[in-house]
Amino acid sequence: METNQLDLFSPTDIVRAPLNRSPLLLMDDIALSKWKKQIAIHQQQVTTNEPIEEVSLFDVPKSHVDPNFIDPFTLHLSALSFYRLPVDSPGQACLYFVIDSTANLLLYIGETCKSNKRWKGVHDCKRYIENYQDLHHRYKLETAVNIGFWWDAPVPTRPRQRLELELIKKWKSPFNKENWKYWGQPFGKE
Repeated sequence: METNQLDLFSPTDIVRAPLNRSPLLLMDDIALSKWKKQIAIHQQQVTTNEPIEEVSLFDVPKSHVDPNFIDPFTLHLSALSFYRLPVDSPGQACLYFVIDSTANLLLYIGETCKSNKRWKGVHDCKRYIENYQDLHHRYKLETAVNIGFWWDAPVPTRPRQRLELELIKKWKSPFNKENWKYWGQPFGKE
């Protein structure tokens, strides 16, 4: 089902922007709830449906880097401010998952070779999260956006990125650009 991004907004939900910028459209609380529910339904199906297994002529053991092995909702979650804590190393390779625990939604999947440095600089997802939380605050809706790390990610970049992409496709995380065609871009670039 393709979603027209404008369907997420009512005609009256336009916030005036400075003259050099276009108006910012805001979802109303009903559209926001509907948006989240559609994503939650998909992600719940991913959690409950058994993955289709490929048949092999050889008895190959399941790999720890199999995307069906990784369940982001079982990871220990940390505050999004984790990157502000003092550390003595740049960190290590990992996959990370931004989750709204209140809504039980996986919002974003990323990968890095330096877990302690990736979020210190500019990261588009930080702006998406801020816009997401601001809209929830506007409608007095609760959120609990945190981050979970999966430390068994491949250290070489290409295999880690392939695994990240497989997980993005599987979970259809809405803040990943690969999935904007499904969910629109209501918290994206302004």
